[in-house]
Amino acid sequence: MRTTASRTQKKSASAAKPYRFDARLNKAQKQLIQRAADIEGRTMTDFVLHSAELAAQRTIEENSVLTLSAEQAEQFVDAILNPAEPGPVLRAAARRYKRIMGR
Repeated sequence: MRTTASRTQKKSASAAKPYRFDARLNKAQKQLIQRAADIEGRTMTDFVLHSAELAAQRTIEENSVLTLSAEQAEQFVDAILNPAEPGPVLRAAARRYKRIMGR
């Protein structure tokens, strides 16, 4: 029965964490991360994964927001409200599209 329980535990563990991430640390890095993990009462692995996830979310959020100056915002709004007339390249592309699509 031990074998069955052991297999079940391995299956659930592998289902929960299907990917592996390896990193090499120097002694100072390991000590620093271990100290921080100890302070938070986490394992090193949990600390590193949690910290990396937070950093990834922050990076994505910071790069998902476009910040414009007042002048840039005015130019953007003006371009939306008063679009330029299509140029010759865009007109030719539209004619090609209509020809190919049969419209």
